[in-house]
Amino acid sequence: TTCRLPRLSTRYAVRPSAVTSHPLNSSSSGPALHSLLPRACPTPPRARPASQFMSLSLARSASALPLFSSAARSRVKALSSSASRHPSLAPRRHSSTTTVVVRAAAEMTSYDFDIFTIGGGSGGVRASRMSSQAGAKVGLVELPYNAVSSATQGGLGGTCVIRGCVPKKLLVYGASFEAEFRDAQGFGWDHGTEMPAFSWEKLLAAKSGEIERLNGIYKKLLTGAGVEVYEGSGRVVSPHEVEVTAVDGTKKVYSAKTILLAPGGRAWYPSIPGADLGITSDEALALPSQPKRVVVIGGGYIAVEFAGIYNGLGSKVDIVYRQALPLRGFDEEVRQTVANNLVGRGIAVHSGVNPVSITKNADGSLTLETDAGPLVCDCVMWATGRVPNTDRPDLGLKEVGVELDGKGAIVVDDYSQTTVDSIWAVGDVTNRVNLTPVALMEGMAFKDTVVLGKPTKPDYENIPSAVFCQPPVGTVGMTEDQAVGAGHTCDIYTASFTPMKISLAGRVEKAFMKLIVDVETDLVLGVHMVGPDSAEIIQGMGIALKCGATKARFDSCVGVHPSSAEEFVTMRTATRRVGPKAAAAAPAAATVAATA
Repeated sequence: TTCRLPRLSTRYAVRPSAVTSHPLNSSSSGPALHSLLPRACPTPPRARPASQFMSLSLARSASALPLFSSAARSRVKALSSSASRHPSLAPRRHSSTTTVVVRAAAEMTSYDFDIFTIGGGSGGVRASRMSSQAGAKVGLVELPYNAVSSATQGGLGGTCVIRGCVPKKLLVYGASFEAEFRDAQGFGWDHGTEMPAFSWEKLLAAKSGEIERLNGIYKKLLTGAGVEVYEGSGRVVSPHEVEVTAVDGTKKVYSAKTILLAPGGRAWYPSIPGADLGITSDEALALPSQPKRVVVIGGGYIAVEFAGIYNGLGSKVDIVYRQALPLRGFDEEVRQTVANNLVGRGIAVHSGVNPVSITKNADGSLTLETDAGPLVCDCVMWATGRVPNTDRPDLGLKEVGVELDGKGAIVVDDYSQTTVDSIWAVGDVTNRVNLTPVALMEGMAFKDTVVLGKPTKPDYENIPSAVFCQPPVGTVGMTEDQAVGAGHTCDIYTASFTPMKISLAGRVEKAFMKLIVDVETDLVLGVHMVGPDSAEIIQGMGIALKCGATKARFDSCVGVHPSSAEEFVTMRTATRRVGPKAAAAAPAAATVAATA
């Protein structure tokens, strides 16, 4: 049937919501048209087959993403009634009005939910909660809570809240007091020759209490937004159906117009003899007692963070990695500064070394054999990377046609849509940029695209990030190598100094700051820092880069004094010029400085 509505700036979409008798269906029962969404609906990234939803005829678009509002239920009931009286009406278009043509197709079905989400981590919770608040009927399934993840254990909040960012940061805070207690003596605090006593058990109990509280808050946020939450595992059994296995083993299938996959990722370690004798970051945050000797294998951000945690809490720490420097992918000077700080903090660094095997000794200790010799310890921690969580438990993706890449990540387009049109994915399971705030951004883009009808691509340019080693790293934008590799000729500004915070402590540890500036445009392409409060400082730098800040704008900003942050707006002399046109003209200030 055809409905004439006043011209609006938005387009309209229709969804089915109940199976009732309908004269346009050749069978005895079929879908009733029950809701009309007065929101803009995008032309989808790929054309949907007509069997997926009701066809639309619009003045400017022949297809749209249908989602979901009850605002015009009565209007669509009228359409259904009209269709029953005039089943042979042909579609009509009118130049002065927006024409919505609703065809009831025999193959259409109704759904229990508009959106059903598998995974209650950062991306899944954000997408589900915001979609529900925007008018969609949303269901979500997540495994029952446990501090250590498995095929049957997980919890609302996901890796970040339960066994990642949040508990790790709490332990980083705890570990940082060790250096501050020592530094305090230089500022007149005399606490004798002994450090305050530390209790691992007390810290872990406090951490666990806070994580359990946050886990409960996540459930309240979801239910408060109207999301129906199920505890158990989810498996995709068709493009519009999810089978939920409850904790007691009972199974039930729920249908949904759109399925969202957000099961996150999990720790990975190589298959060497005795590898299972080691632990991952999951267990490292939940050990019942503190190991006295720890070997951390890996050179990424998880590795250097946990090396700093255990070292600060009093364990003897060795860190083993294959590269010459830690933090592969970060700026080279940042990497070198972090390596120096690891050694300066008393951590034994074994660079260019590979693990060979782990064996358990008679006294309960472990021996890690490497290609450079053995290391004896009480605990070996794997920090060798993470993999997408598409097979623990099995999500049934291959059976329904969802494409996975060579690492098991879900392949998605620019809008987070998979190779099955009704199935979308966000977060670490897609292996794009595996950071919690990125998963949140992807979840919001999903809501905008699918629910509000505003096609929105996640924006991965100039994402600020931090590494909570000690002292921490903050970075946003291009590294020097990336900028040169992209064809930019850049002036590089660097500064290295002793932070005022430790100036009286007698401890040697340098802060490092760096700006990468495109010579042709004066745009600041990258900002990097190692030092106290770098994570807090780099957030503001991220805003500046998103706004397209130039070096001239940085220079025009009045610094906050005395602070480390002011160094970013007071660096006037370029350290060097790099890139394809670097030899053509050296930076004038650098030439003068060199002459002087």
